[in-house]
Amino acid sequence: MDVSQATNRAARPKAGRRRNERAVIRTLAFDIGGTHIKASVLDDAGDFLADPIHTPTPRPAVPQAVMKVIHEQARSLAPFVRVSAGFPGAVQQGRVLTAPNLGSAAWHGFDLARALTVQLGKPARVLNDADVQGLGTIDGMGFECVLTLGTGIGSAFFLDGRLLPHLELGQHPLHGGKTYDGYLGVRALKAKGVKAWNRRLRRTIDIVRTFTNFDILHLGGGNARLIDFDLPAGVRIGSNRAGIVGGVKLWDARLRDIFPGEAHAGKDGRGKHNRA
Repeated sequence: MDVSQATNRAARPKAGRRRNERAVIRTLAFDIGGTHIKASVLDDAGDFLADPIHTPTPRPAVPQAVMKVIHEQARSLAPFVRVSAGFPGAVQQGRVLTAPNLGSAAWHGFDLARALTVQLGKPARVLNDADVQGLGTIDGMGFECVLTLGTGIGSAFFLDGRLLPHLELGQHPLHGGKTYDGYLGVRALKAKGVKAWNRRLRRTIDIVRTFTNFDILHLGGGNARLIDFDLPAGVRIGSNRAGIVGGVKLWDARLRDIFPGEAHAGKDGRGKHNRA
C-alpha cells in the first residue's frame, strides 16, 4: 500500500467512529403532566440513556415552580445537547396558550421554549404533550388519533406520520354537557369510580371513531393502565414512556415547518439556527 492510499484510508471516518458521534446527540426530554413531571436523556434513535425520573408536579403549578423541578431534574441527567418538552395544553411556537390542568392564567403567554433554552443553555422545542406522545407511538401510516388519559384528556392527530394542526378535544363538549376533561379526566375517575370510568371510555371511543373515522386510535397517559375491557379493532394502548420518547422526534426534519426560526441541534450536536 503506497503513502497516498494510507493517507486516504486514514482520512476516512471509521463506521464505529460515526456511530459514536451519533450517540453524542443526546436529547433531554420532559413529559410535563398535571400529576408528575417525567424526564430522561435519550440518544437520537430514541433509546433511553438513563432511567426516567418522576417528580410530583408542584402545587401550585406556576411556571417558576415547574421550571425549578425541571432544573433539578436536568442537573442529574446531563450531559445533553438539546431539550424537548411535552406540555399539557395548547402550545404555539414554544409559547403556552392554555394550561387547563396547571392553571391557564399563570401560564398564558409563557414562552416555555425560550425559558428552557435560557435555563438549560441548550436549544429547546416544545409541543402539546399529546402531540409528543403521538410522535413516540404512531405507526406513521393512515389516519391515527391519540388520546391521553391523565389529569385531563389530551388529543393529537396524524396523517401518514405527519402531525396535523392540534385540536383541543379535551375542552370540547362530549356528553351530557361535559367536556372530554370533565367526562374522563381524573376528577371524573375519582367521583365515579373505575367501573363507570371504563364505561365512559368505551362510549368515548365510539364517539371518536364516528367523529374521525380513524385507522388507529392510540390510548396513552397514566390512567390507561386502568382499562379493564377488551379494546375494539384499531384501538391500542401505547407505552407510558412514549411521552418522553416522542421528544426525540421533535427534532425530525419533517417537523421544521412547525418551528420556524427556532434554534435546533444539528447532526453534529451543536446548536444551529433553523430558518426553514
